[in-house]
Amino acid sequence: MTRGKLLWAPALLAVLFVLSLLLPAGDLLGLARTDRTLAGAILLELRLPRAALALLYGATLGASGAAVQALFGNPLASPDITGTSGGAALGAVVAAYLLGITGPFGFAAGGIVGAGVALALLLTLAGPRAEAATLLLAGVAISALTGAATALALALAPSPFAFYDAFEWLMGSFVDRSLPQLAVAATGAVLALALLATQAGRLDRLALGEEVAQSIGDDPARTRLVVIAATAIGVGACVSICGAIGFIGLVAPVIARTWTGHHPGQALWPAAALGAALLLGADLLVRLAPLGRTLPVGVVTALVGAPIFIRLVTGSRAQLAACATWRRACRRAAWRSDGALSRSILIWTPEA
Repeated sequence: MTRGKLLWAPALLAVLFVLSLLLPAGDLLGLARTDRTLAGAILLELRLPRAALALLYGATLGASGAAVQALFGNPLASPDITGTSGGAALGAVVAAYLLGITGPFGFAAGGIVGAGVALALLLTLAGPRAEAATLLLAGVAISALTGAATALALALAPSPFAFYDAFEWLMGSFVDRSLPQLAVAATGAVLALALLATQAGRLDRLALGEEVAQSIGDDPARTRLVVIAATAIGVGACVSICGAIGFIGLVAPVIARTWTGHHPGQALWPAAALGAALLLGADLLVRLAPLGRTLPVGVVTALVGAPIFIRLVTGSRAQLAACATWRRACRRAAWRSDGALSRSILIWTPEA
């Protein structure tokens, strides 16, 4: 990461965090003139949790997205595309609506278990170094499964208003979150970021291949286990409090790797900073939009992230087509350059 971006990232996050606390300022300033105690309570108990949750959730999505992409060696991997967020939402819904666990920590535990199961299932279906098509198919299958199971759990819930209660949360929202909920999400997010930070160098070496990583002394299986556990803890805790928010974990790592010379391990902290900035900005946009109604922040991130995801998919297709063309050209050149011997001996060109 360049020195300029290293200096600008904390300053940008600080500015966005302060703006998230103060905006919209009109009602808060008017209330401060008449009742400073109430204005302070709104700032501390409503706006502070909202801004801090956006900061922590965005950082968790950015860092975990970078780690999962490095783990699978695929820029299309992210917590939402791979079904991790859907698994966390399913776990939280089962814990809250079927098991009756209403406390924030029990809610978060359900999300963590659901996210971990989804990631483990993805690793089983797609393999540790999955190709783009395999990863997408496995992620779509897991997302469809968790989405259907979440709808079924809400339909079977004792409360007839379960669907209505869960709608805004499932779309992603920071509205009316409390300090205890912030404490739960912050615990999972900080723990996840700390665990992922210990794997930065190992993820860089894993990008060279499992054999190279093992020859240096790393244990790829342990690296995968730590990344899966950290992603499940962070994403599960945040989803259980704020709902599933898509595409931050996809977009932030892709941009961050361009700042770090495409080193996946070095991109963890830049991706975390960029994810936090993107989610703080999306939440500010939701709050300042002149719509007269509440708009889920997940809608904004999807509208911004979906075109980038489509661009990544088309770019992967073009890259695969170019590789196939190159391999065919190499085979033809091998046949022509070997003269008479090439008529009887098949020269295999290694697959890329």
